[in-house]
Parts: sequence; C-alpha cells; structure tokens
Amino acid sequence: MTAFRYLRLVAYRRSYNHNGRYYTLHEPSRYDRYGLWSLGDIHFSAAGSLTATVRRMVHEADAGATHREVESRLRTRAHNTLLDLVRRREITRERVAELYLYLHIDSEVRAAQIERRGERGRGPEPGDGCAGSEIDDTTAIQVLLVLLRHPGDRAEGVARRLRGHEPPITFPQVRAVFALYDLDAVGEKGGPSSC
Repeated sequence: MTAFRYLRLVAYRRSYNHNGRYYTLHEPSRYDRYGLWSLGDIHFSAAGSLTATVRRMVHEADAGATHREVESRLRTRAHNTLLDLVRRREITRERVAELYLYLHIDSEVRAAQIERRGERGRGPEPGDGCAGSEIDDTTAIQVLLVLLRHPGDRAEGVARRLRGHEPPITFPQVRAVFALYDLDAVGEKGGPSSC
C-alpha cells in the first residue's frame, strides 16, 4: 500500500500487456512517434491502458487500421479490445476488401480514412513483361516467406494470406513478384516461362 501511495505522487504508466503488472515513470521522451515504448516484451503506451492505446491508434490512423495492423504495431493481442470499443461505439468498423477496417467514429474522418485506404490498395499494375521494377525488396521477401510456409499457393492465395499486412501488399504487387521470379512455373511440367 505504501508503494501505491507514492505512485500517486509521480507520473507513471502501467504496461498495457502482462495484465498491467509492470510500472514505469512516464517520461514523454521515451515514446516513439506512435506513443509506444518497450522494454523487452513489456510494452508501455503514452495513452496508458490497452483500450486507450487502441482507440487512439484507430483514431489517428491515416487509413484506418486492420486487426493485424493494430496487433503488429502493439505486439500484443487486441482482438477483444477492438470488439469492445466497437460495441461501446468509441470506434467503428466496416468491411473493406473482405477485411474489417477499424475506423474513427466521426463520419467525415471515417470517410477520409476509407478513401485513403482505397488509394493505398491500388498498387502498381505489373507490366506486360517481367515486372520487377515496381517491387521493393521488403515486399518480395514477404511474398517469398508466405510461399515458404505454403509452397502450393498461387498468387491469389498468397495475396489472401497477406491481407491486412502493414504496409499493405496488394494483389498486383504479388503478381509482379510471381512474374519477377517466375513462380507460376515452379513445380509445373515444362519449366519456367519466357520471362
């Protein structure tokens, strides 16, 4: 009880994971641009609790946020928290491209988030030849990692598995990686194509 009495006198934060078991002094300079700070697998937020952190993240997200994006950034489970916030009408969600997109409760902000998400989703279309120039190394690595885990997948399956990835990886980008590395021909009789 003495420790809790002293805690009332200082600015502190409880961890938003590990059931709030860990405490730290609240020093604003510690946090990254998202208001997060970690020590090993213990995570703290300038916003305080997991609920407040998720709400702020969704409200500040340029293009809304998917479940996977939230969990990836926070490095902890947030599914129940997202659902609780939706039920309490502190955030909202809409189905966009077969995924739930968590959005700001204000209709104008929400419309802008959806519009930006649509713009992000329109990746470069691969050209007629071997489209390697539109793909950065990170995107190619993510596609190849999915194929290592699921070697029988075609481009459609890989794109489905990468839904909600942050930053977004679109189907045209997956197709471009397949074209670049001639992945459609892997395992098929007749060998690689002319690309």
